[in-house]
Order: sequence, then C-alpha cells, then structure tokens
Amino acid sequence: MKIRQSVCVHSPSGMELAGLAGLLAAVPAVALLGRSGRRHTGVARRAHVLLAVGGALVTAAALAGLATAVLTEHHQHMSSGSKTLATLMAIGMGFGTLTLLAGTVAMPGAARGPAAALRHVLDGLVIAASVWFVGWVLVAHPTHILGEATPYRCAAVIIPAVLGVIALGLTGVLALHAHRPRRHTVRVGLGVSLTAIASAGVSSGICRQGDELVLTAVLLLSAGLITVAWAVRAADRPVRVTGDVLERGGAYAVVPMLFVVAALGYHLAQGGTLDPYGYFGISVEGLALVARQFLALDDVRRYTVQLRQREKHFRDLAHTDPLTGLANRRGLQLALKDDAGPTALIGIDMDGFKTVNDLRGHDVGDAVLAEVGARLRRNLLDGDVAARLGGDEFAVLMHGDADEAVLAAHRLLAVLGEPYDVDGGQIFLSASVGVASTGELLHDADLALRYAKQRGKNRVEQYQAGYDELLRRRGTLTGELRHAIDRDQLRLVFQPVVALPSMRPVGAEALLRWTHPELGPVRPDEFIPVAEESGLINRIGAWVLENACRQLADWLAAGHDIWMSVNLSPKELHNADYAAQVADILTELGVPPQRLVLEVTEHAVATDMEELVRRLAELRETGVRIALDDFGAGYSSLTQLRTLPVDILKIDHALVAEPESRTGTAAPLVDVVVRLGHRLGLEVLAEGIGTPAQREVVEEAGCRLGQGSLFGWGVPAEHFESRLESLRPTGPRPLPAPRTGPQSNAPARSQVVRLGPGMRQLRALLPTDPEFSASAVDQNVGSVDSGREMGQG
Repeated sequence: MKIRQSVCVHSPSGMELAGLAGLLAAVPAVALLGRSGRRHTGVARRAHVLLAVGGALVTAAALAGLATAVLTEHHQHMSSGSKTLATLMAIGMGFGTLTLLAGTVAMPGAARGPAAALRHVLDGLVIAASVWFVGWVLVAHPTHILGEATPYRCAAVIIPAVLGVIALGLTGVLALHAHRPRRHTVRVGLGVSLTAIASAGVSSGICRQGDELVLTAVLLLSAGLITVAWAVRAADRPVRVTGDVLERGGAYAVVPMLFVVAALGYHLAQGGTLDPYGYFGISVEGLALVARQFLALDDVRRYTVQLRQREKHFRDLAHTDPLTGLANRRGLQLALKDDAGPTALIGIDMDGFKTVNDLRGHDVGDAVLAEVGARLRRNLLDGDVAARLGGDEFAVLMHGDADEAVLAAHRLLAVLGEPYDVDGGQIFLSASVGVASTGELLHDADLALRYAKQRGKNRVEQYQAGYDELLRRRGTLTGELRHAIDRDQLRLVFQPVVALPSMRPVGAEALLRWTHPELGPVRPDEFIPVAEESGLINRIGAWVLENACRQLADWLAAGHDIWMSVNLSPKELHNADYAAQVADILTELGVPPQRLVLEVTEHAVATDMEELVRRLAELRETGVRIALDDFGAGYSSLTQLRTLPVDILKIDHALVAEPESRTGTAAPLVDVVVRLGHRLGLEVLAEGIGTPAQREVVEEAGCRLGQGSLFGWGVPAEHFESRLESLRPTGPRPLPAPRTGPQSNAPARSQVVRLGPGMRQLRALLPTDPEFSASAVDQNVGSVDSGREMGQG
C-alpha cells in the first residue's frame, strides 16, 4: 500500500510580487550609473564606477534574496531559513553599501584629497556612533520603545543598520565641508543613506517574514538608487574649492559626544546596563574621536612645518635677488652685521650697461646680469658673500685685509671684462670697482666706486678719506653743469691736426672747456662723466657740434682749407635721431659733410658691435667721416676693425709713448698699426705726440697725420685762425725733387686710388712700389669730393 505524502508549495503573495516589481525599478538607475562611469575620466570616472558597482551589488543581493524567498517552500524550519537568507542578503547589500560610500567620498568636490577624505570618514563615524548609541538607548531595556518589534532576534539587520548610520553621518559631514556647490554631493549621500537604511529594512523583513516591511524597504531602496543616479547626472559641473575642515570649527565632533553623554546618563539613571551593542557604539565613538584628534594634530604639525618653510622662503626672498640668485642689499647688510673679523667690501658697477638695455632690450640685459652673478659666484671663496644691490651694481663681501681685497678686485675686473655671449652676438662690458676695508663699508665702497667711474672707468680704486670731498664736489658739478650752457660758461678750444712731415695744420679737434665763476676751470675728465651720468651729455654734445660746425663754416668762408673733428659720446651715438641732427646742422650752416669728422672711442665698441655698426653707417650716409679714437686701448679686434664703418684710425698715445719710455727705442706697434690701417684703406692719425723722438717714430712708420702737444695745445678760435693766416701760401708751391729710386728700407706710405667717378680709396704703398718715390710729399686723406679737404702739401 503506497502512502502519498503531500508537499505544500509556497505560493507567492501579492506583496512579494510587488516587492520584486519595485526592485526591478532600480535596474535602470544602476544602468545609468554605469553609463556615467564610462563617460567620465580621471577621478570622476572612478567615483561613478564605484557608485555603479555598489548599486549593482545592492540590487543583485536584494533581487537574489527576494527571488529565493518567493520560490522557497514553507515548512517547519522556515524561520531558521529566513534568518540565514536575511544574513546572506545583509552581507551582500553591506558590500554594496560600502562601495557606494567609497564612491560618495571619491566624488569630485567631496574632499580635497585622500587625507581630507579620511577626515570626512572619521567625522562621519563620530556622528554615526552617536546616532547608534542614542538609538540603542531607545530600543534597549529599560526604554524598549519598539516593544516586540525590536529586531534583537534578527542579528542580520546589524550590518546594514551600522552602514546606514555611517552613511547618515558622512552625509552630514559632506553637508558641512564639501566644496560648493554642495547640493549634488549631499544628494548622493542622502541617496546612499536611504539605500543603506532600506537594506536594513529588507534584511529585517526577510528575517521576520514581514511582507509589508519588505515591500516598503524595497521601494525605499529603489528610490535611494534612483536618487543617487539623478544626483550623479546633475553633478557634472565644476566645484569651487573652499577652505579645509580645520577652518570650520569642531561643533560636528562636540555635539555628537554631548548626545552620547546625555543618552548614557539617561540609560544608567533608568537602571539600564551596557550590553555589547552599547559598548560597540561607545567604543566606535571614542576610537573615532581619538583618530580624528590624531589627524588634527598631524595636520597642525604639517601646517606648522609648511608655515616655517614658507617663512624661510619669504625670508630668503627678502634677502635674495631673484634674477641672479645673489644676496640683495638687505641680505648684504645682514651679512655685514653677522660677520666678525677683518672684512672688506668690493663695490662693482658695470660700465655702459644702460646702453645694452636701451639697444638690445631688457631680456638681453637680464641675461647679462645673470651671467655677471654667475661669474661672481664662481670666483667666491668660502665665507664670501656676493650681492646685487640694484640695477647693474654688485658687491662682494670678503674676509681679508685691504691688500687682499685689492688683488681680488683686480681679478674680478678681469673676469667681468670678458665678452658676454648672448643671442645675436657678443657684448663687451667693462667694470668700475671700488674697495673699502675700514669704516662704513657700504658707504666707503660706494665712494671709491664713484671715483673709479669718474677717473675713466674700467679700473679699481681703493677708498681714501678725500673721496667724501670729491663726492660733494661731484654733486655740486652736477647741479652747476645744468646751467652752464645758459650762463655761457662753456667754450671750445681747438687743437691742431698736422700733416707729416711738414707739420702744417690740416684739421682741428674741437675740445670742450668749462670755466665756472666760483669753481674755476673744471677739467673735462671730471665734468664729462658727470654729464654722461646725469643725462646732460646729449644737450652739451649738441651745443658742441653746433658751435664747432659754426666755427668751421667761418674758417671755410675765410678760405682756409681745413676740417673739424668733434668727439662723440656713446650716449649721443645711440640716440635714434642723431644722424638726422647732424645732417640738419650741416645743412643749416652750409658745411660740406666731408669736412666734419666724428670721433667715437673704442669704449663705444665694447657695448654692442652690431648696433654700433648700424649707427655709424647712418652717420656715414650723411657724408661725414668717422674716426676710431684711442685705437689700441684694449677693446677693438682685427675682426671688428674690418667690420666697423670708419675712415680714420687714431693711434692711442700709449702706443706712441709707452714703448719709448720702456725701451728707449722706436715703438714697433705704431708701425704695425699704420701698416694695418693702410692695408685696410684707412687714414692713420697718431695722437699724443709730445717729443721730437715720438714724431720721428710716427713719421718712420709712414703715418701722415699727427696730433699732440708738440704741435700745439688746444687754443681759442682766434688764436688758431691766426696760425692758419700765418701759414697761408703766398705763391706757387715748389715741387719736391724726384727720387732716383725706391728705398728698400723706407716705411710704407698711402696713396689715393681712383675706383671710379666720385670714388676713391686709400691703399698702402711699399718702398718697392714704382709709385713710392712720387708720394714722399704729404698726401690727402682721400675724400670723395676733393683731394684738399683733409690734407694739404
């Protein structure tokens, strides 16, 4: 006899089916989160992907649990099975909720960085532990406000419940500290909190077999995920970074702790005791506060270190020159106070640097200054301090006595005088150096530096007590020189330029003189540097040029065959419209341009070769001649000489006088320069001839023009004109006796070569040339218009 056992199959209720249907509404929200994660990059993509994964885990766990509950048969062990299912669902949805929380913290604008995110989490734990403890007091004995509905027998609800209060706490922290606009981040937090609370409801409903609770929790879960998806979609906007957490006070930590203390006091007053759940809440609260305090102290320590570093940085900036990396004036003064023992100060000023800035721009000027700083740094000894005091002025503080400082100053002078390679070529600069080893070092070194510039620059001067008086005099000269032209205190004297060997005047150099009614005669080497530094040189130079040309016009009108030479300051030369000014003056006074010679010193070559060539070419286009003065003083090279558009070389007096004083024999360099000039098609003029022996050396070298005290000092115009009148020829000039043959040991001479209509050029004649015998008489300088404009026989 077969016994058939009946099996009861669980028939799903309407509540369970409604729960499944409601949970399916969360699937589109998860899909939306996934698509948002794929669309973003960087930090935003990581946050959106975490939110999508978390939503998918929560939804999958809930769907699996509900589907299992619907399809499970009812039997007597259904209660234990519900607890197991609820526990599994709680664990799955717990992992999903944790992932959602991680995505919330990683949202752009939620925290400034990982450290700030950790602080947010700890702050959220403080709030969550407080909420947990207060909730435990309400549901535990003796309060027991939920009565039979207290979910003690469903331990699975603890996991989602803990995560729910953590989500609420984190949302509260984000509401206070997230970057603006905060509403999107807060909405994400609220959606995650709602999802976590709903997960606790679903687990509790499955555990207690409460269909109404399950349905309500499922609907809340779907609403939470939809809220997250909607908030994430609206959060794709830039955030405005605000201050750190520490800038907003600590009420978020104090208030929850007060609630915990109050709840614990009430619970104990009612006769309650601490069970594991209450102990858990207090422990989390304490540990979170301690961890938060530790991070706060670490923040304070880190901020203190940063403040010290910034203070040191700004202190270094306050004492360091940003361009060169050297100390600035304040840093040098600090070093002067700290240094003990014998010290000396070397003051340095770069000669002609302003011209570099004006012509090549401040970028090139800055590059030159940076190179000056690098050279000073490379030549420092241990303990020395190099500083840039401002502009092109530097200083070196060194340990040692006065003699050691002077030696170091000469070494630096040579180092700083080397060419500076910049974009576009080389720049040549010299330096003026002042040394002080006693007294007020800054003041005394500055006085010595000023005196070095006054005495011609490119030199080293050691401080002397009389420099104070010199400085006061310099200030007086600056003030008085401004009115010298208006008060008719300036005048011109004229030094003859003679043809060799006849020593007949063929030209005159206009020299400026200043006689002050109270100061008396002031030397040009004293007031010309003052005029250049004060900016008066352009006005004074224009006055000199106009009066020299006016005097030249008078002499030419009187029938004198002569030319005029005028010195040109580098500052005038670099004036953009100087060539036009020269042309206007010549046109106004009716002076032939070839009768005017403008002299530029080799020091001008040191500033900017390319710009100098362009300026001189503009002047030559007006028809005037250019003379390179003081040739051989140390700047010009053969390459530069071939490039410069000059017509005359003026041999520096040192080449004429120095070898004779040293050896007592003829100067070999004069012969070399004369031959070089003639080979390049230039006329050569030897200046500074003071003795007959020097004149013989110059003549033997083949130089045809001379100037110096042997032929006369600078004299007023009327005296010079009297000399011209006395030398005016009264009859025909006798022809020289012809040579019988070339002298093999005679020096080279120059000859005018006709290149074409209106074009002539000088070339050198050697003693073996057939034309040499016919050129023994004085030669003209090869003007483009007349053979008698600069020289005469």
